[in-house]
Amino acid sequence: MKQVIAARTDLGMGQGKLAAQVAHASLSAYEDTDPKTRKAWKGGGQKKVVVKVAGEDALFELAEAARVKGLPNAIIRDAGHTQLDSGTATTVAVGPGDAEQVDDITGHLSLY
Repeated sequence: MKQVIAARTDLGMGQGKLAAQVAHASLSAYEDTDPKTRKAWKGGGQKKVVVKVAGEDALFELAEAARVKGLPNAIIRDAGHTQLDSGTATTVAVGPGDAEQVDDITGHLSLY
C-alpha cells in the first residue's frame, strides 16, 4: 500500500506552503477510501511519496488515470490567503492503494 502526492514545481511555493498542500492532498484522498483500505494503509505504515509535476495539466491527468483505475485521488486548490491565487490547483494525491497500481500511474515522476 502507498500513496503518492504530486506537487507542482511551476508555482514557486515556499516549503511551508508545499508541506501544507501535500498534507491537504494526503488527507483528502485518504478520506475517500473504504474502511478496509484505510486499515491496511495505516497498518502498513502509511507510506507516502512526494513527486514533482510541471503544471496544472499534469495534476488533472494523474487524477483521471487514478479514477480510471478506481484509486482514491484528490486535487487540492489553494484558498488564496497567502502565496497563491484562490483556486490554484497545487497538488494531487493518488491512493492510498495497491503500490503497483499507484506506481503504474506515478512511477515515471521524479521525487520532490
